[in-house]
Amino acid sequence: MTRIACVGITVLDRIWYLDDLPAEGGKFVAKDYTEVGGGPAATAAVAAAKLGATVDFIGRVGDDETGNRLLAELESYGVNTRYTRVYKGARSSQSAVLVDGRGERIITNYPSPDLLPDADWLNELDFSQWDVVLADVRWHEGAKRAFTLARQQGVMTVLDADVTPQDITDLVALSDHAAFSAPGLRRLTGLEDNVVALKKSQTITNGHVYVTQGSEGCYWLESNNVKHQPGFRVDVVDTTGAGDVFHGALAVSLAQKTTMAEAVKFASAVAALKCTRPGGRVGIPDCDQTRSFLSLFV
Repeated sequence: MTRIACVGITVLDRIWYLDDLPAEGGKFVAKDYTEVGGGPAATAAVAAAKLGATVDFIGRVGDDETGNRLLAELESYGVNTRYTRVYKGARSSQSAVLVDGRGERIITNYPSPDLLPDADWLNELDFSQWDVVLADVRWHEGAKRAFTLARQQGVMTVLDADVTPQDITDLVALSDHAAFSAPGLRRLTGLEDNVVALKKSQTITNGHVYVTQGSEGCYWLESNNVKHQPGFRVDVVDTTGAGDVFHGALAVSLAQKTTMAEAVKFASAVAALKCTRPGGRVGIPDCDQTRSFLSLFV
């Protein structure tokens, strides 16, 4: 069975559903509201578990009610939290998410300052037990330490290269597969053209680079040639977590030694199906559902 470690943050998403996203200050009334666990690495972990992998989430939470809820939800999806560090007297991280009638969203994240960035405790873990280590960029020290330890053991590394205040050049260099969001790629390279930016990012790493562009699909480089997987057309309800789900599915597929094109197509299908349901996790399909969906496009 595929074994994956997902390193990064977990947060509580408080999601408000509106007809339209606010364009100015004022008071607004939501059509619906829900609370669900989020965070790039944590949601990727849920996706990987729903796709049949054995998954460990490695991150940090406080010992507050929010932290307890986050860990319980991960466990309910079959994600192991044995290596997650719980800080006493600490607050856990949260996000406010506004979603409009077309499924687009605005996210404001509050990363708890109580959760210490130190990652030296990861040295105690045996990284050889995993086939793939996936990390997000929101816990920089954790991603860098995990990737360093994974590469020492010959374990594949997959980076969720989204926007973050820090320079992620060192994380990209340690990645066997760096999958950027379009904003994350622009921030790293300073370039607006995603294809040109992708080629610049390739100069940083000996690994492979990708960029996701929502409904426009995913571009990646293979033998210095630009490849493209179009986005799948679905009835979008909520795009929250779609990129995180893509990364989790990509890691599962790559661990199974598929080609890059097959891995991107599979991950794109999983992310598209997620978008047909509200929230970041409830709509994540399993392998059978994904293969059934893909059979419609043969």
